[in-house]
Amino acid sequence: MAMRQTPLTCSGHTRPVVDLAFSGITPYGYFLISACKDGKPMLRQGDTGDWIGTFLGHKGAVWGATLNTDATKAATAAADFTAKVWDAVSGDEVLSLAHKHIVKTVSFTQDNNCLLTGGNDKLLRIYDLSNPEAAPQEIAGHTSAIKKALWCNNDKQILSAAEDKTIRLWNRSSMEEVKTLTFDTSVSSMEYVADGEILVITYGKTIAFYNALSLELIKTVEAPAPINSASLHPEKDFFVAGGDDFKLYKFDYSTKEELESYKGHFGPVHCVRFSPDGELYASGSEDGTLRLWQTAVGKTYGLWKCVLPGNCPCDSVLNLSVSI
Repeated sequence: MAMRQTPLTCSGHTRPVVDLAFSGITPYGYFLISACKDGKPMLRQGDTGDWIGTFLGHKGAVWGATLNTDATKAATAAADFTAKVWDAVSGDEVLSLAHKHIVKTVSFTQDNNCLLTGGNDKLLRIYDLSNPEAAPQEIAGHTSAIKKALWCNNDKQILSAAEDKTIRLWNRSSMEEVKTLTFDTSVSSMEYVADGEILVITYGKTIAFYNALSLELIKTVEAPAPINSASLHPEKDFFVAGGDDFKLYKFDYSTKEELESYKGHFGPVHCVRFSPDGELYASGSEDGTLRLWQTAVGKTYGLWKCVLPGNCPCDSVLNLSVSI
């Protein structure tokens, strides 16, 4: 019997899961944060999905969430017109940053000193976390709500995607626009891969890869269904994508060939990301769950145990999982 993909199901949220992010690898493993319309972002152990805690304080849907590299801080963006910074060890709220409209995205600099935000008021804001009372730097240019904003090029530049069907590259020091990409439809997601300076974006059924510094197109891949999110493996051998047909797709990055597809969610997939070690990828869905999927099916890792032929009564290869 062939090995089959058995995802770990992470329950706890009561509304759609709309964003997720991994920390880097720390002495305690790596961690996963999820943003949900229930207004209660959750922190989990990244390799098992075990629940660690819930950040309580938002009064509306949480649209974006991120962790700093060593998982000591978390940041969230919400419909209550705030972005919040949290102590990710204690779970305490550290800062609440008031905005004039719904906040959709948050991103830490590598040194954790600044937080980038964006949302429905069309402005990018840079907060100095060592001086939170100071007015943030503001960057204007987008003509519709900002969906995602990320630091790139060692925090010297900023990438932003908005409902105005553009992705824009900004210079941090001059706060001026460097280049703009325009699309026929709104971009649904954006991932920045620092190793290699690759930008992964999705729009419609297209997954596109760009050089993040020049915004020159590298390649595009067409998926069978509208795609909401995609993520490139750390080794850049393949990438995964999820969207409206409830499935997760895995493609070869070099050949663009579809390698596998799996159905586990009971609603559209809103977000997908590889873990920092590349051993698994996490997906968040309209169905209110996160699922963890093995990159190499059958490998013993986290809660997955590979049972070899002859070691169990059925004499078959099993890939066991636990629902969390």
